Amino acid sequence: MKVTNGHNISVHYVGTFTDGTEFDNSHVRGETVSFKVGSGQMLPGFSNAVMGMAVGETKNFTLTPDEAYGPRNESAFKSVPRDAFSPDFEFEIGATIQGNGPSGQFLAKIQDVQDTQVVLDMNHPLAGQDLSFEVKVVSLED
Repeated sequence: MKVTNGHNISVHYVGTFTDGTEFDNSHVRGETVSFKVGSGQMLPGFSNAVMGMAVGETKNFTLTPDEAYGPRNESAFKSVPRDAFSPDFEFEIGATIQGNGPSGQFLAKIQDVQDTQVVLDMNHPLAGQDLSFEVKVVSLED
């Protein structure tokens, strides 16, 4: 049986940037990733790439930003008051932080630290990146 829309599948995968740097690996976590193909649970490009695969099959593919987390949006930078952070917070440019905003939890990267403001990059950490995957289908159910 081959993977089609609506199938529930489990996969192991390794995700790398085009330079070979690994950004995610289900083997390291020791568990597969399970999802319903075409349901929107996974990146559309990832879901499309596993179509037609069979259990035990391994496939390598690369997603462009448009197929993954989108291009970087230069208007996704936000200045927040420095006092929104705890007094003992140690600011490090380039560090990823997690916060709570009006729309819920978010991840952001510290872009700049000023006297009264902190500039946050609200883009997804993988936005603008080509992402390569090695995927093996472990199980497949209708």
